Amino acid sequence: MNLLDDSLSADLASSGTGLDARMHARFATLTDYAVATGAHGVLFTCSAFGPCIAAAAARHPGVPVLKPNEAMIADAVIAVSAPGASANARIGLIASFAPTLVSMRPEFPSAIKLDCELVEPAMQALNEGRADVHDAAVVAAAKQLQARGAAVIALAQFSMARAADAVAQATGLPVLTTPSSAIRLLHRRLVGEQK
Repeated sequence: MNLLDDSLSADLASSGTGLDARMHARFATLTDYAVATGAHGVLFTCSAFGPCIAAAAARHPGVPVLKPNEAMIADAVIAVSAPGASANARIGLIASFAPTLVSMRPEFPSAIKLDCELVEPAMQALNEGRADVHDAAVVAAAKQLQARGAAVIALAQFSMARAADAVAQATGLPVLTTPSSAIRLLHRRLVGEQK
């Protein structure tokens, strides 16, 4: 089941009040509805709303309620911390929505080297139906991160996952996306609960 509130990002960007009580209530309502209709797990798809999602998850302790980026962050940390990885290995994080970088940075362990690129024109291009321009902007950002020493590229927005193959071809680096990592984690939690 898919629930879409396509005004959340725009409302956050224009409100000037950040993740206030009204925004928290919207996430609680979405989560309550999903669980009431029989969802066994809930996956949100915008990483700028981490605190709202965490609060909604606390309302439903028996149901996995995931932030979109938590699994990707864990996968990226493993990638740069694996045996044989350089001590200077860093994660290159690309976002197309500025609040995402604000909310995601603190979610990475402080010992991890993180280098970020914001490509707001990519989101605008995608909204205008210019997917090729979006993908080219994401690839360009990935190349900049690679030149600065990124060992793995993490694409912060679900909408950016479409550029993953192009980024991998252009850089030769491992590329992580929020949907792939999140679905793997959600599957593990759901299967684990059924045993």
